[in-house]
Amino acid sequence: VLSSSLPRLVREFVAQNNASQIKHVIQILSQEFALSQHPHSRKGGLIGLAACSIALGKDSGLYLKELIEPVLTCFNDADSRLRYYACEALYNIVKVARGSVLPHFNVLFDGLSKLAADPDPNVKSGSELLDRLLKDIVTESNQFDLVGFIPLLRERIYSNNQYARQFIISWILVLESVPDINLLDYLPEILDGLFQILGDNSKEIRKMCEVALGEFLKEIKKNPSSVKFAEMANILVIHCQAADDLIQLTAMCWMREFIQLAGRVMLPYSSGILTAVLPCLSYDDRKKNIKEVANVCNQSLMKLVIPEDDEMDEAKQSMTLPAEPTSEESVSKPETASSGESELDITALNQPLSFPCSSERIQVTLNLDGIVQVLDCHLHDTSIGMMTRIAVLKWLYHLYIKTPRKMFRHTDSLFPILLRTLSDESDEVILKDLEVLAEIASSPAGQTEGHGPSDGSDVRPGPVELHIPARAGQLSSSGMKALECSPSTPTMNSYFYKFMINLLKRFSSERKLLETRGAFIIRQLCLLLNAENIFHSMADILLREEDLKFASTMVHTLNTILLTSSELFQLRNQLKDLKTPESRNLFCCLYRSWCHNPVTTVSLCFLTQNYKHAYDLIQKFGDLEVTVDFLTEVDKLVQLIECPIFTYLRLQLLDVKNNPYLIKALYGLLMLLPQSSAFQLLSHRLQCVPNPELMQTADSTKPSAGFKRMTASNIDYTELLQHFEKVQNKHLEARHQRAGRAEQLDRRVIL
Repeated sequence: VLSSSLPRLVREFVAQNNASQIKHVIQILSQEFALSQHPHSRKGGLIGLAACSIALGKDSGLYLKELIEPVLTCFNDADSRLRYYACEALYNIVKVARGSVLPHFNVLFDGLSKLAADPDPNVKSGSELLDRLLKDIVTESNQFDLVGFIPLLRERIYSNNQYARQFIISWILVLESVPDINLLDYLPEILDGLFQILGDNSKEIRKMCEVALGEFLKEIKKNPSSVKFAEMANILVIHCQAADDLIQLTAMCWMREFIQLAGRVMLPYSSGILTAVLPCLSYDDRKKNIKEVANVCNQSLMKLVIPEDDEMDEAKQSMTLPAEPTSEESVSKPETASSGESELDITALNQPLSFPCSSERIQVTLNLDGIVQVLDCHLHDTSIGMMTRIAVLKWLYHLYIKTPRKMFRHTDSLFPILLRTLSDESDEVILKDLEVLAEIASSPAGQTEGHGPSDGSDVRPGPVELHIPARAGQLSSSGMKALECSPSTPTMNSYFYKFMINLLKRFSSERKLLETRGAFIIRQLCLLLNAENIFHSMADILLREEDLKFASTMVHTLNTILLTSSELFQLRNQLKDLKTPESRNLFCCLYRSWCHNPVTTVSLCFLTQNYKHAYDLIQKFGDLEVTVDFLTEVDKLVQLIECPIFTYLRLQLLDVKNNPYLIKALYGLLMLLPQSSAFQLLSHRLQCVPNPELMQTADSTKPSAGFKRMTASNIDYTELLQHFEKVQNKHLEARHQRAGRAEQLDRRVIL
């Protein structure tokens, strides 16, 4: 009776324009039937409300609130059949009202999102029909209230139910496809939820989410000027660190596009980006795609740092973005300003940015504190991979090149870990580390004499670093002539000497590092810095080294490098001739430290063609304690004389008359050696020395060029010889002390 008479009754009320009676009918259907305690009454009420809506026709839009609310209440009914009837009733109501239901879209969406996860297949099927109808209405309408819908979408997108997630993604795809709806403006509100859904266990849902994210990214590439990059930066930072490979790869791809499209707008988030990107650079082939995209992100971000970022007057910047976050905040919210700067309103970033190909740049304040903190943290982490460590060092080098003044504020905190990195297992890491240290040691921005952390008044000895004077010359006593030629070229700054001292300190504490990598490190430094300064400063420091055994070992290492390394060809030629005051000063400086090792001192004299002094030194060898190590070094020197480095020396054996002390010195070495292969080698060489009578020529009366050079050099060889004796006496005393301590230890063990 109700189904047949109700439509007629409603139509009569419509014809009479009797709104109050219509509302009364709807109220009765709602209160006494649809919301009744009896299931059959509720079913009848739902059918009645649908029939009433059909009878109202286009006028149903005036009563939608009263029609919809009781039906939605039945969506929560415990009886699945009633939930199905509610779906059917609402479908008929919406079908009649069409676009008029849009003001009530949020409550409809809320109800449908719950039915999407309904366990009953019939209810779910009915809700899908209603869902498709509603999507058609939204698609064809231009009155959809997106602003009012976003808060609900943002809430529902975090649902963990698979069906609810599928429902949400399907609606996002629909809204994306509507030309009049600009969902991109509200992407920051839902992006995090989308990445959460991307990790769903269902392949179908993951695929749908991938499609949705892909569509958004296409839209971003088409309209970068309207994208709120800054509001989404930290969301991407979070998901770039996800354990799920698909989430991480997708987020990394987005980050790559953001950096390339937004440019310097992303700089304030660089510490968070680096936190996410750097570990990915050491991924193996199982995550090759993520590694490759992360590498592009890293390179692109590095290019955004420009020399203008080193300007001290940051107030001139035309646009300021949120500053760097702390390590705790970097993955949870936009980065806050550094100390002394107020936090900035992120709404400034919501304004459309201009991306034309023009010469204008969007200026931002680069806060290095957060970046350096991240890089320093990664260097301290021993578990990170080699490629990550290399990338960190490349970043440090790049920052020292582009922003040296700001970077030198962090040098004192970075210096210890950079020194420790020299002990890394990878040669590539050590090479990059040396590049950074060399840049620190040679940058004009590192000139801090008279103030700053490198000043002698401020630096105190610590467990890792030695006391660094303001000037190298202050280290020596007044009687030490070697310090008159301490390195002070314009290319070196106050950190250079600090570096040399701490490098030797590290070699002293890590003898294995010296044995395995010492020569490699010093040779590379000679390429990166001035070789003369390196040898000059190291010789100067070793002159005051208290550990005499280490000093002897270090001098031997330096001497081997000097005599054999191709990188030092020019320095060898400079020492071989001793034509300039600088070369003679260098010889004196090296000589004083080389005295820690008698055989290396002789080889230095051979290199510099000071044959008479070499002979005088060998004469003193008779007063020294001849040990197995000593004879081994003499053996190595004989082997070295046969190498190409000393070709000129062997040729000078032809000029017997003008090089008598060379021959005497070689015979002296021969007499020191026991009957060994080295003895036979040198003996055969000396047997080849020609008879001086047979070598007489008309030019023999002319003075030798070698004697000219010797007389012009003005070197006090007597004083040098006395210094040699003094140093060797110290070594003898130290050896006896070590031997005495060893005997006492043996006695204690026996007792």
